[in-house]
Amino acid sequence: MQLQYFLLIAAALFCIGIYGLVTSRNAVRVLMSIELMLNAVNLNLVAFANYLDPQGIKGQVFTTFVIAIAAAEAAVGLAIVLSIYRNRDTIDMEQFNLLKW
Repeated sequence: MQLQYFLLIAAALFCIGIYGLVTSRNAVRVLMSIELMLNAVNLNLVAFANYLDPQGIKGQVFTTFVIAIAAAEAAVGLAIVLSIYRNRDTIDMEQFNLLKW
């Protein structure tokens, strides 16, 4: 397949992630939107690595590291959301203002 198709799909995924991040008030949806944006970045990494160096696997290795970091980010984010839900009984982003002055 051509590089443009991968870039278009990655751009669409990234835009959907941005839309979910901006419009959602649910903390779990925000985390899912961030994951969607990271997957769009991973798709770009693999597509460009395959386009620039079809014999090497540098892009795939780097993507594996990004997936590992994304998994850790999701685990920490879900732990924070769970802690907030236990203390506040809601995961609505408008309801908790822990970091505000």
